[in-house]
Amino acid sequence: MLKSVTFFNKLKKLETHYQINLKWLLYFIEFLIVVFTIPLSYAITRVIFNHFGIAWDFNIYQFGFFSFFLVFFWFVLSQVTSMAMLPRAQRYISAGLIFLRGYFLIYISLMVVKFALGLTAIPSTLIFINVHLAFIFTLGLRILTIHFLRVYRTDGYNLRNIVIIGDACSHEFIDKLNEQKDWGFKIRAIITKSNLLRKKFGDEIPIIAGTENISYILESQIVDEVFYCKKNIDQGEVRKIIKDSNEIGVVFRVQTATSTLAPERVQLKTVNDAGKLTLVDIPSRKLAHDIKTITDVFFSSTAIILLSPFLLLIAMVVKLTSRGPALFAQERVGLRGRKFKLYKFRTMREDAEQMLEKLRAQNEMDGPTFKLKNDPRITPVGKFLRKTGLDELPQLYNVARGEMSLIGPRPPLESEVQQYQRWQLRRLSVKPGISCTWQIMPHRNDIKFEKWMRMDLNYIDNWSLTKDVRLIFKTISALLFATGR
Repeated sequence: MLKSVTFFNKLKKLETHYQINLKWLLYFIEFLIVVFTIPLSYAITRVIFNHFGIAWDFNIYQFGFFSFFLVFFWFVLSQVTSMAMLPRAQRYISAGLIFLRGYFLIYISLMVVKFALGLTAIPSTLIFINVHLAFIFTLGLRILTIHFLRVYRTDGYNLRNIVIIGDACSHEFIDKLNEQKDWGFKIRAIITKSNLLRKKFGDEIPIIAGTENISYILESQIVDEVFYCKKNIDQGEVRKIIKDSNEIGVVFRVQTATSTLAPERVQLKTVNDAGKLTLVDIPSRKLAHDIKTITDVFFSSTAIILLSPFLLLIAMVVKLTSRGPALFAQERVGLRGRKFKLYKFRTMREDAEQMLEKLRAQNEMDGPTFKLKNDPRITPVGKFLRKTGLDELPQLYNVARGEMSLIGPRPPLESEVQQYQRWQLRRLSVKPGISCTWQIMPHRNDIKFEKWMRMDLNYIDNWSLTKDVRLIFKTISALLFATGR
């Protein structure tokens, strides 16, 4: 056990890369492709009609209706038919079949709309060409993406860290995960009493004797998912593991009858099929979360471009009014313990870190965080930036990189996380944000630490896109009226 704990601690220090979710980018590019095929199909149809001398009484309004319904049906059916999904074990042929089914339904839907609404100015030829162009281009992009991700994950990026709870029947499944590097699963530990698994995998993967250590593993390691892979399910054991996983926001999956599955049949794309990998607990409202991710990256990237002159001006003022760099970079803890560099405009003296120990006794916050109303380390310009919240603007870069979100719990320091109670670790189950419920409070530093944590958990438990929009407007209001502190 001691050897495993030491190994875990080393892994914790080595874990510096942040998972990059490429799905939002792929979906956005596919959307642009679908939009691009609309004028392209019009041009091709016009050329064909002219060549054969076919008259076409083009109507811009009907063409606008057609374009709207094409994008609408693509958006809806891409979700319903799983075209928008990007499973880690997806094969080229399965992607082709999914896209074929999706675009067939889109074609049928557009034809129904054409005749139901009387869009006589939209030729069936145009619909046929448009759907086929969108199918070919988006499927081609998806196949290239699958190939890229296979290479990308094989090289050790975009990994999902997992813990496997198994028995002697699990060895073929574990072999499959180890062989399929392109799936991007990294086994951090195997919890088992099986001598077979210990002998077969013990030299490469930490082997833990019993599930009584699962709480420590989940707390001390960067773990995304727990796989329960035993021939027979111990319901009491599963309930405990689900409870431990849920407490800190780790996904739990259970697989039954492992020994009856041939290795070639163990494919994670079948995660929802009975008898294979059955999903027990996973975050809900997936579409809403995807929209949040897309919005985060699009808004942050756009804001960086539009605000670049203003950001440059603030950087110059910070640099000219006090010694030290314009930007302050600090290591913070993000999603499920992943570390990243958080950027802010520097608001303190250059030697602020050295002065901290002398000021700890004056801390006005309870808990592990440090806050001081009249902090002598803060520069005059820094005081203004903090009050207006402008010091946080460089974190738009962190959002664009996928390390943070616009709205979410504030990212803590590692020293703070080490002092968290177990129930407080669940605030790391989502991406940290630039702003949150606590951040917009007029006198947030007067709020007790435990209440702050419960506010964050309440945000996580009751999250919705509508709530995020409200918090964004409240954040803008706090910026305009300088209610920060």
